[in-house]
Amino acid sequence: MTKTMTFAVLHFTVAFSVAYVITGSWVLGGAVALIEPAINTVAYHFHELGWKRLERRAAH
Repeated sequence: MTKTMTFAVLHFTVAFSVAYVITGSWVLGGAVALIEPAINTVAYHFHELGWKRLERRAAH
């Protein structure tokens, strides 16, 4: 879970920066930075679980 959390922090920073540069709005940049990485972090966790399952199947 540590890997997932550090990825979330990195993603938050990138998402905020990109949204702020595009919109010029701290509020919109902050909203995008909170919503998008939160959803993406959950998706990443399940993506990792899926890959682990495939790796276990391939090992047998």
